[in-house]
Order: sequence, then structure tokens, then C-alpha cells
Amino acid sequence: MIIPSKRPATEEGVEVSLPAKLRRTDDQPGPLVAGTGNDESDYDSDSDGDNRAPEPSALEIEGLYLDTVNRASLDFDFEQLCSVSLSNNNIYACLVCGKYYQGRGKQTHAYFHSINESHHVFINLHTLRVYVLPDNYEVDDKSLNDIKAAVRPTYSVEQVTQLDSVCDDAYDLSGKRYIPGLVGLNRIKCNDYMNAVVQALAHVPPIRDAMLLLPDLERKPPLVQRMAGLVRRMWHPKLFKSHISPHELHQEIVNRSKRHFKLDSSGDAFELLTWLLNTLHMDLGGSRKSDSSVVYKAFRGELSVATQQLQDTKVRAREEDPIEMDAAKPIVRAKVPFLTLSLELPPKPLFADDEDKGEVGIPQVALVSLLQRYNGSTVVEWQGQAKQYQLRKLPQFIICHIKRFTKTELSAEKNPTVVNYAIHNVPFGNLLPKDALVHGPHGNLTYNLIANICHDGQPALPAGNTASSELGQSTAATLAASTAATYTSDETTSANSQYLVYLRHAANDKWYMLRDLHVEPVMPQMIFLSDSYVQIWQRNDK
Repeated sequence: MIIPSKRPATEEGVEVSLPAKLRRTDDQPGPLVAGTGNDESDYDSDSDGDNRAPEPSALEIEGLYLDTVNRASLDFDFEQLCSVSLSNNNIYACLVCGKYYQGRGKQTHAYFHSINESHHVFINLHTLRVYVLPDNYEVDDKSLNDIKAAVRPTYSVEQVTQLDSVCDDAYDLSGKRYIPGLVGLNRIKCNDYMNAVVQALAHVPPIRDAMLLLPDLERKPPLVQRMAGLVRRMWHPKLFKSHISPHELHQEIVNRSKRHFKLDSSGDAFELLTWLLNTLHMDLGGSRKSDSSVVYKAFRGELSVATQQLQDTKVRAREEDPIEMDAAKPIVRAKVPFLTLSLELPPKPLFADDEDKGEVGIPQVALVSLLQRYNGSTVVEWQGQAKQYQLRKLPQFIICHIKRFTKTELSAEKNPTVVNYAIHNVPFGNLLPKDALVHGPHGNLTYNLIANICHDGQPALPAGNTASSELGQSTAATLAASTAATYTSDETTSANSQYLVYLRHAANDKWYMLRDLHVEPVMPQMIFLSDSYVQIWQRNDK
């Protein structure tokens, strides 16, 4: 009787190679089961070592599953939560399907996913270390550096200094060309006003440079982390996709503002801009000093305010005459800082002129005329008081707010007055008094436009206004025909309200229009076709 051998079959004295993961569970003969992934031999201890197949090297073991990594399915823009437990602790991203899972050890969601789906390569989103599961060993391969850079982009000082001088085209995984810094942002619902504000701030050099080079980002408040993370991805030259989802930052804005700014209802871009600047100033450790944060260094100026009670002003012969302060009566003077300058538009005409043949013309006004509000001689009425503003110190960047909207609990109206301005060499220095300390030659202080947030269509009705919802929809539909917007039917909102931003790219000195995901170059003359709402001007130091 011939007894069968309990060893693997051999051929010419050499054993047949079996899978490295298969081995016996003990020294007794029995069926082959899944091994533990350690360095034990594949067979029993009594096997002949000279006849065994050569063991694979460490590099071959580490790169065993790297060919399964699918970069097209990776998207690191969304909130880092486990797709099963919704926890944000110890999150790993599967580099095969792109889903997020918690943990790495046994009895964790990532471990079960690797077994059930045969997806083996995972990256820790906090430490950026890559592991192979369920074997649970680390992989250190240079081919994964682009994925680590996509999770957390980093920049050197030399790279940041070249952003305004070097304009190199970049390409995503699909071969689509894009310009770093001019990347479309997803529109989640009604977050167009958030996208416009973020795009504008990301092109203010001091704010951008601070976000790109901010050290110890993990120790900063959540709003700073989300803002810096989004700006870094916007300027990254090796994106997997040529668009970005700003979900994390927008969700943090909603939570931090206690739902004053929402994603499911339209908001005001200027209100968000002022709130965001003040909140970032506090989170960056700012104080009342003018140089305590990058926000104050870039935008903070100073003006003097003279206040007199309205009954103490000079008597006017007619109500249309301008208000004049009476020097013999008490006048309170104070110096106050500012981050933005509000500009009042002339009132909207109610009746048609005879020359227009019954048509109400849209009024026009020059920007330099609106700025005369701050020349120190114009007196305006505000809440029963007469006020006189005089600019004393101009910052490096000036934010001008053109007040277009008049909102009440039941309605919202928009002033369609066209503001005419030049985009280069606007003489803001002419508003300063002779004794003011200015940067450069006095009277020759000029500014160039770098960002222009515009609003097209009619303002959205206040949220929760059910009594006038039907009236508001019919009014918006009637007025939409007279707007200059050129949206298609699938791009309009229910109230035909849309924020967009025009940006000047300093590296190539060209203008671009950004409306959520849409990015397209425009001629400088096209900027005036939309209703300017918020403008950012940069001091012309050259």
C-alpha cells in the first residue's frame, strides 16, 4: 500500500510554489488557511530550506497593490467623515474607491472594507501615511507623493513669491487645462455669494500668501483651517480635477455664524465679506492694533468723523439744499478705523423724462463722485445727525461697497444705477488732506482694481416670506427680461439672483469672469456690463 505524501508535490527535487499568504496553522497536517501576514515560512518547519522558492524583497511586498490605486475616484474636498459611522476620528481614505472609513486595526470599518471589497491601499488623512490592509503594513513610495500633495498642498516661500509673476498652465487627470488660482467652485445650492467672496479674497496677495504659508495649521481654529485648505487647493498646480468643492469652508461658515449665512437661501456678499474679515482677524490672534493681523495690515485705514445734531446745523432755505454744519454749535470729532468704504447711490428715478419718450432711463454716476463723501467737506444725514467724513490714512487695499439693495421684511429692491470708473490709476489720494501721511508722493496716490463682485438679476426675497412669494416670483419673472444676465434656463435661480466676480490675474495681467464652476477670460470692457457691488482696489506702489 502506497501512502501519499503530506508535502506539496515536487518536480525534479524542487517544490511547487504556493501562494505566499497560504500556510498551515500548526505543525500537524491539515487544510491550508489564510495566514497572518507575518514573516513565517510558507510550509512546515521540517521543509527543506534549500529547495524553497526565493522570498520577495521588501520593495516588492510594499508595491504589491499600488497598481490598484485609482486617482480618478479620489476627491478630498469633502468633510472627512467615516462613510459608515459618520465619525471624524482617525479617518482613512481608500485609494481605490475614494470612500472614507474609520480606523485601521481589526474590527474597524476600513479593515472590513479591505476584506469585503478587496481594496487594500489606504491613506491616513491626518498623518498622510499609507497602509496596506488587512496586512496592516506601511507603504513609503514616491509614486504616492502626488496623492499626499492633493490631500494637503504645501508651498515654499519661493513658490509663493512667483505666483504674481509666473503664469504656467496646469492640467488635471483628464487633460483639461486650467490656471492655478482661477479654479471653479461647486455650487451646492444658493452659495454663489460665498463663492464670489472666497474667490475675491483668494486673489488679495497678503491674504493669499498668509493662507498658503501659515505654519502649524492643525493648531489654528477650524475656520482658519478650512479657509487655508481651500485657498491652497485653489492655487495647487497638480489638481486631480479642475474644479473644487468648497463644502467644508461653507459648512464651517454656517456653523460659526449660527446659521446667519445659509446654503439653502441666498445671502448678501458684503455682509459675508465683513463678517469673514473680522472673524479671521480674531482667529489669527488680532487685536485693536493696526498691525496685529494680516487682515488689518491689508485693509485697515483711518478716517476722522465730525458729528453734529441735525437741529444744530445751519437753517436751509429749501429742503433740497445741502446740509451745512454750524461752527458755533457743538461738534464732536473722532478718529475711527475702517475696513470698508460704503458709497451711496443716487435714488432710483420714479418718473420718465419727456426726452426718453416715456421710458425711464437708468441713471449713471462716476465713482469719483461717490468718493466725494469722504473728502472732508460733504455733510450727510444719518440717523438724525449730520456727519462729515475725512480720510486720514489709506490702506494698501481698499474695499468699496456700493449700496444697491434696500431690504425690508416684505420686499427687497435694487438700485440699477450704473457706476462708471477706470480700472487703473484711480486717484484716491486726492481725498486726503494736506497734513495726512501718505505712502509715496502726496496727491499722487492711485489704486488699481483687482476684484469686482457683481450682482445680476433681482435680489432674492427675504427667507420665510410666504405672503408675498407669488408676487415676488411674478415680479422677478417680469424684471428678468430687463437684466443684462445671459444665463441659460438650468443656471438661473428661482429669484434670478446671481453673484459673480471679475478678477485680474496678476501673472498675465488679464481679466477673468468666475461664476461658480464657470471660468472664462473676458475683455476689461465687459466688467462694466454687470452691476458692481463690492470692489477691491490695490495701491499702485509702482
